[in-house]
Amino acid sequence: MNHSIDRRTLLGAGGALAASAILPAWAQTPPTIRFAAVFSDKDIRAEMMNMLAKDVAADFKMEMHLNSTLFRQGTELVALQRDNLEMGNIAPQDISKQVPAWSLLTSAYLFRDANHLTQFFASDLGSQMKKIAEDQLKVKILGPTFFGTRHVGLKGKKKITVPADLAGVKLRMPPGETWQLLGRSLGANPTPMAYAETYTGLQTGAIDGQDNPLPNVQNMKFYEVMGEIVLTSHLVAFDVLTINMKTWNSMAPAKQKAFQAAADKAMAWSAAEHTKREADLAESFRKAGLDVYVPNINAFRDHAQKVYLASDDAKNWPAGMLDKINALK
Repeated sequence: MNHSIDRRTLLGAGGALAASAILPAWAQTPPTIRFAAVFSDKDIRAEMMNMLAKDVAADFKMEMHLNSTLFRQGTELVALQRDNLEMGNIAPQDISKQVPAWSLLTSAYLFRDANHLTQFFASDLGSQMKKIAEDQLKVKILGPTFFGTRHVGLKGKKKITVPADLAGVKLRMPPGETWQLLGRSLGANPTPMAYAETYTGLQTGAIDGQDNPLPNVQNMKFYEVMGEIVLTSHLVAFDVLTINMKTWNSMAPAKQKAFQAAADKAMAWSAAEHTKREADLAESFRKAGLDVYVPNINAFRDHAQKVYLASDDAKNWPAGMLDKINALK
């Protein structure tokens, strides 16, 4: 057997080895993007993220950490800022802790529906608010993840018509002062509690009720320990799909464009699915034995707006922004 290797073969092999040595690691193995969120794998948004992961699989490996298994609720934003996390589903209430102007976007009865929300983020007004947050937080906001309209759900069957009827009711709200203000704007006694603890809180009587969109009530089976759902429609609920700036800047412009397009597609699908699911769930809960009804919405809206306009939060809202958002058709 001839074991000789000619000079041309040796040089060719050396060149191939040298070329592979200078290739960046991600060119051979797609980099991992860890995603953290409070929602469960039963949530529509989990399917949204699976859709995104599939569409970017050629360039990135998405690693899902749901149910607050990687970071507890409310700490994901800081993890992004500290480069301890690549991607998260961030509540605007958490953003407002560092960017007070964003408290406007957390106020009750601001957005009329999912279309109004989407229109806002696609407008110059939305771009302005995104830039304020991105400049201060040093993260990249991809867009809003609508997950339904928040309503009040209670253990008993106390008829709720106006905010005064919620006086003294211990209403579970996520931790954070912005959330407590939302609870007070409804006339309730807000009680901070983690999302994952809400079912047990209702079951044991630690809380009298909770506020969530109907798909969340179904996903977390809150309806099993509730007697009624008051369709207050007090908040068009959304988070923002957010990526760590170091991760975003590591992408070439073409990859950023493709990633944004994939995120837009997934978020649009999720919003449509939530809207469709909401339309069916109210009747489903009625059939399950819950009282489901609409209170005096005008009374709730008027009360909430007075509470917000009298709050310290309103002092931080960009001048004229509230009226401009209301004027969007």
